[in-house]
Amino acid sequence: MYMIMRAAALLLAGFLSFGTQLDAAAPEAEHGQLTHAPEDSWTMPSAVVLIDAGHGGIDGGATSGSTLEKDINLAVAQKLYLLLNSQGIPAVLNRNGDYALSDDNRWHISRSRHKRDLSQRRQLTDEIETTMLVSLHVNWTKNSSKFGPLVLHQSSGESALLAFCIQDTLNRQQQTAFYPREGKPFYLLRKVDQPAVIVEMGFISHEGDRTMLTNPREQLRVANAIALGIRQYKWITR
Repeated sequence: MYMIMRAAALLLAGFLSFGTQLDAAAPEAEHGQLTHAPEDSWTMPSAVVLIDAGHGGIDGGATSGSTLEKDINLAVAQKLYLLLNSQGIPAVLNRNGDYALSDDNRWHISRSRHKRDLSQRRQLTDEIETTMLVSLHVNWTKNSSKFGPLVLHQSSGESALLAFCIQDTLNRQQQTAFYPREGKPFYLLRKVDQPAVIVEMGFISHEGDRTMLTNPREQLRVANAIALGIRQYKWITR
């Protein structure tokens, strides 16, 4: 009798354990109905700042010898991304490697790679929920004596304020005294709805600027100045 009762107890315990595993594996139920994940539960990332790393891939941008603008833009963009996120300002990068955004554009039917590149950058400002666009670039001119940062902005007051904040912090970092300018002919500044600026971080055609922009430690200082300008803008507009 004892052996029969013990076997029955073990069988019951095994049954209860099996039932518990089934409950754990089954979807949660409410009022007898199985719950399902909503069909629109996936979303694009959202952030405060969309960092546009200019050029990339086949598009090297401005050059000086073997120095390519696209590499400088990406290096500073990656540092800016890490700085902003570490400071509690969510940011996203539109490229994190050496590739052309025109290659991702399958919707804009155009033979012009340049047009596909720009339209893809602009489209991302619609797809990704952000409050501002900061596009990083490096300047070039035949006059090798020209140097220093320049921030271009839209006609809107918010964009102009963002440009003034970033220009001020870059001026202090590079010991210059330049003013931002409205960039009327630039596609992104005309087409993007959010406050947007193009940050020309220096001149690749100027030896001093080029040395600064290719030095990882100095790139971090440039990125920190831009991050400080963004924080100042956010403090003023809070």
